[in-house]
Amino acid sequence: MIKIICVGKIKENYLKEAIMEYKKRLSKYIKLEIIEVADCDHTNVAKILCTEKERIEKYIQEKDYVITLEIEGKMLDSLTLAETIDTIQQHYSNITFVIGGSYGIDESIKKRTNLSLSFSKLTFPHQLFRIILLEQIYRSYRILNHESYHK
Repeated sequence: MIKIICVGKIKENYLKEAIMEYKKRLSKYIKLEIIEVADCDHTNVAKILCTEKERIEKYIQEKDYVITLEIEGKMLDSLTLAETIDTIQQHYSNITFVIGGSYGIDESIKKRTNLSLSFSKLTFPHQLFRIILLEQIYRSYRILNHESYHK
C-alpha cells in the first residue's frame, strides 16, 4: 500500500479531479490512501511545525517505509524512482510519502524518514505537488509493468 500524508486540504475542483484520475489509474496496481491533515494557523513557525508534526505522526506506523518530500532531498530520475519503489515493496508492505506544509517538515519527521526525496530545487504549491507525486508514482508502476507511457 502507498500512503500519501499531506498538510492542507485541496479546495479547487480541477485539482481534485486530477487527483481522482490518478487514484483511479493507480487502483490497477496498488492500494492508495491519501490522508489530509489540517494545516496550522499559528504565526510562530516552530509552533506550526510542531502542530503539523503531531498531526502527521498519527498516520505513520512503525513498519512504514517513510519518504519525505523535501527540497534538500535526493533527486532521482523516473526510472530510478520506479526501481526504488520496487525494491522498497520487496521489504515493506507500506510506503508512506509525506508532503509538509508551507514551512516544510519538522526535524523529528526528517530524522524518522527512510528516504528524503526532492523533485526539484524549485518550490511548488503543495496542492499541485500532490498531483506531480501521484503522476510520478503512476509512471513508476507503468515502468515496472513494462507498459507504454514513459518516454
